[in-house]
Amino acid sequence: MTPTTSEASRYQQLRDHLNYLRLPDAAAALPTVLDQAKTEKLSPTATLERLFRIEVDATEARRLTGRLRFANLPSPATLEDFDYEAQPGVDPALIRDLASNRYLQTATNILLIGPPGVGKTMLAVGLARKVAEGGHRTYFTNAADLAARCHRAAIEGRWATTMRFYAGPACLVIDELGYLPLPAEAASALFQVVNQRYLKSSIIMTTNRPVTEWGQVLGDNTVAAALLDRLLHRSVVIDITGESYRLRDHQARTDNLRRTVQPATATLDRSPSGQFR
Repeated sequence: MTPTTSEASRYQQLRDHLNYLRLPDAAAALPTVLDQAKTEKLSPTATLERLFRIEVDATEARRLTGRLRFANLPSPATLEDFDYEAQPGVDPALIRDLASNRYLQTATNILLIGPPGVGKTMLAVGLARKVAEGGHRTYFTNAADLAARCHRAAIEGRWATTMRFYAGPACLVIDELGYLPLPAEAASALFQVVNQRYLKSSIIMTTNRPVTEWGQVLGDNTVAAALLDRLLHRSVVIDITGESYRLRDHQARTDNLRRTVQPATATLDRSPSGQFR
């Protein structure tokens, strides 16, 4: 059935209204949704709900893209990628609970402790991604970069601005504490950031050093004690003691190479009589 001039005019007005209200995805989907409404005999309410759901989904997708861009995550890792069989000390039920983001409501911190290569950063990235997907802002940095940024801010007179930046996200990830030697002012900068967020918003921190050695890491036992007092007040501590992923992958590649090379070597070492030389 050919639409009348009046119907065509109202249709165009509706598209114009949607564009004027800055609902471009709903405007683009309008003809498809109207055709579906006729075919499926949708009510006016159902038709409008379907139309605006398209706009809502598109808006949330754009916002998520923006939150992930701000998050500065170093990899696309997700919690679903984590190999719990390789790290049996990590409780899948606990990680699933943390993935719900409930800990953000009580400004609870997460401390991931373990040697290099056991998946601490992967878990931190995966949890940060869940924060972004849950509609919250998160930001990923490592301890050395945070200290350097705070040092530059102090020199350039931007200390207060930098502290507000680190205090802003619902979840701040501080990676690799203890991996690199930190300058003298790093302990103070790290304490100030933790103190700004204390009882207000969550921190996820990864470290290869037990908390008993943080005085050595920060070069100041007093500051380390004060920092740990605030960090551990409300916290979930996950101690990972399994084998390094990287070392295990390296061993697997070595074993595969050895199995590939040995048959070829055996073939080359045969004499014309068929005996090995």
